[in-house]
Amino acid sequence: MLKLPRSSYYYKPKGTKPDEQEITIRIEEVIEEFPGYGYRRVARQLHREHVQVNHKKVLRIMRERGLTRKRKRRFIRTTDSNHSCIIYQNLLQDYSVTALNQVWVADITYIRIMTGFVYLAVILDLFSRKAIGYNISRNLDTTLCLSSLHMAIKGRNPPQGVIHHSDRGVQYASSDYVDTLRSHKFLISMARRGNPYDNATAESFIKTLKTEEVYLWEYRTLADVQKRLPYFIEQVYNQKRLHSSLGYRPPNEFEQMFLLTKKSQTPCLATLN
Repeated sequence: MLKLPRSSYYYKPKGTKPDEQEITIRIEEVIEEFPGYGYRRVARQLHREHVQVNHKKVLRIMRERGLTRKRKRRFIRTTDSNHSCIIYQNLLQDYSVTALNQVWVADITYIRIMTGFVYLAVILDLFSRKAIGYNISRNLDTTLCLSSLHMAIKGRNPPQGVIHHSDRGVQYASSDYVDTLRSHKFLISMARRGNPYDNATAESFIKTLKTEEVYLWEYRTLADVQKRLPYFIEQVYNQKRLHSSLGYRPPNEFEQMFLLTKKSQTPCLATLN
């Protein structure tokens, strides 16, 4: 007899094609964790796990299992652009982002609780889509946004000349917020009136947050929101959620790969000398 270890009989190589029941179970698990995923993103997640399945089959299974439906909620306005503060021009038109800490985008959204609403202010790095600053408050005011900005500055230690892009809301146009940006040498950019595409990345983040977290929970208090949202932002969105614009990678992984590539392309002193 061949002297093979017992494990050899049970070895299942990576990439082995599973049966449809196994694929269906895994698709349901992915959708349960990421309810906003479409069939292409689900297929990409399975590919990362070495599951051999094409996107057409994933779409068929999701349709058969009723996993393609999306919930819609009514819109609550959080932007008040009727104010006397200075409005800055949009610096992102025809601007190409090629590295981290070139452009930060900011936005605000509401979250319903039992007694009304609370608000989330968030800042993303436009290159990596990573949420780098956020704050939750009962009050839709400048302090809400300033706390988000301070978190981002502390975590990233940005260089001079970073473009800070937002809507025209009074929170971002206020003297306190603008003075903070100027003191850290930011360039200030604001979206055009009534043009949602000018801040599409921030809008996309908020849509993801709502469909994959907020709409799945019945928050009762501010404390409930303060407990759940940081977990979703840090552990799910930044750490695990795949982004098609990042080559179907999570923001943290994308940033790590970018920094490693940049480091490998930097010539050493010995070479320069």
